[in-house]
Amino acid sequence: MTKTADFRRLHQSGILILANAWDAGSARLIESLGGKAVATTSAGVAWAWGYKDGHALPLERLLQTASAITRAIDVPLTLDMERGFGNTPEEVAAAVTSVARLGVAGLNIEDADLPPENLVARIKAIRAALKREGLDIFINARTDVYLRGLAPEGQRAAECIRRAGLYEQAGADGIFPAGMTDLGDIAAMVKGTTLPVNIMARPTLAPAAELEKLGVRRITAGSAISEAMYAHAARLAGGFLKDGLSAPVTAESMPYPQVNGLMKA
Repeated sequence: MTKTADFRRLHQSGILILANAWDAGSARLIESLGGKAVATTSAGVAWAWGYKDGHALPLERLLQTASAITRAIDVPLTLDMERGFGNTPEEVAAAVTSVARLGVAGLNIEDADLPPENLVARIKAIRAALKREGLDIFINARTDVYLRGLAPEGQRAAECIRRAGLYEQAGADGIFPAGMTDLGDIAAMVKGTTLPVNIMARPTLAPAAELEKLGVRRITAGSAISEAMYAHAARLAGGFLKDGLSAPVTAESMPYPQVNGLMKA
């Protein structure tokens, strides 16, 4: 509950920058670099377990990841829960309650390609279940209007604003129009909702300082850091497998004592 309250306060002013982790080690690294909170990426977590991203990861594995990360860090953790790890509002509420019991401070839950009323029902069920248990969690409602082209160009910001209103009434704490990058759309989004607006890092996205001036409260890296990690690891491992040279795989490494010193016993 304290972590959730702390996490809510991080959305009240300025801009919260979240570098997304995929396991306990990467979460601890991010915390050590000054992260005020840690977010997970559903893609990175799924890949770390050897699953494809996109609702394939079993809930048991998600809970194991959440438990490992909350043990490793002291700052709040927000978990990407995709559609909520359930087919019905009741199943989603049960999954979120399990996560909240582990001390997770926040979560992302997305509407994906489903009607917004579906996410409304899930958020309401989550709020009711948490209230019964005396628990709390920050619900960041992600809408995929931009990512999936769910409205014509020129109408997407308005559709995100409309959905934000529905999700806020249901009990959401934040709105996440994933894929929104146009500054005009972002400004309209901030003005059109009272919820803290979360924006996802994209190649064409303006710097965080500029987004903060528009009133954006949160920016997340999404799966970008884990994707970069895999690209770098592929180059090193591929080269080592090909020629067996030690220098390339050791030249850019963080020293063992430094990495080991970050972790808890």
